[in-house]
Amino acid sequence: MKALTFLARRFVAGETAAEAVAVGQRLAARGIRATFDLLGEDVKDEGAARRTAASVQELLRLIPANVDRNVSIKLTSMGLDVSRDLVTELAGGIVRTARELGGFVRIDMEGSAHTEATLNVFRDLREEYDNVGIVLQAYMHRTERDVRDCLAHEDRVRLCKGAYKEPPQVAWSDMEQIRISYKRFSHGLLELGKYPAIATHDESLIKDTIEFTREKGIDASRFEFQMLYGLRRRRWDELVRAGYNMRVYVPYGTHWAPYFYRRLRERKENVLFVLKGLVGG
Repeated sequence: MKALTFLARRFVAGETAAEAVAVGQRLAARGIRATFDLLGEDVKDEGAARRTAASVQELLRLIPANVDRNVSIKLTSMGLDVSRDLVTELAGGIVRTARELGGFVRIDMEGSAHTEATLNVFRDLREEYDNVGIVLQAYMHRTERDVRDCLAHEDRVRLCKGAYKEPPQVAWSDMEQIRISYKRFSHGLLELGKYPAIATHDESLIKDTIEFTREKGIDASRFEFQMLYGLRRRRWDELVRAGYNMRVYVPYGTHWAPYFYRRLRERKENVLFVLKGLVGG
């Protein structure tokens, strides 16, 4: 357990908002943006959900002007499993606070049991707010229609491969099939979407994005790359030097274990990234 705690510290910014903001300031000095994530999910009672939402609002107010006021939230930490009204109220309060501060909120996607509910809450929020985006997962069978819907509504989408173990009737597990899907969806978002986030550590997908945008004449200002804190750090700086927007997902908090274990457990490539990260990759 001590060894895993040591490893997790490499990939989690700390336990407090102040520690996370300090990481964000160091990234900003390198020309790298951050999105901050207070770790935690699967909240089952209203009191805990309200405390989590209040903590995220406190974080937004703590972020200084020279750092993007950009946060990612999981709706199950805001009471998605308690009630639709509660999660809409709390998430809406965070988005409203972010708007007042010139910030942005990204709603993380969770397991398939919560996909439809997450998208429904997001759609409710988008009726009132422009400063909220969503995450879509390339390995899900449903994602093609979700991408079409987001394009039609001019939503800001973060596209990732997918981080949860899902049954075959819900998602692909073959990595080549996932890459094919990722490329297809990312091309549509890059060409027609509103500032999409290309969230991947997969070098083949990074190179595909660079090649596709050059071929189509899509300016680097129209999208950004995103990676997880602690993974492929040298590549962040390389992309910034090449003129690309780079954002790092900065998790913090005491509930680091599920976040860290999931990334080790779900895909063998994540273990390789962790090992490379330990030697500076």
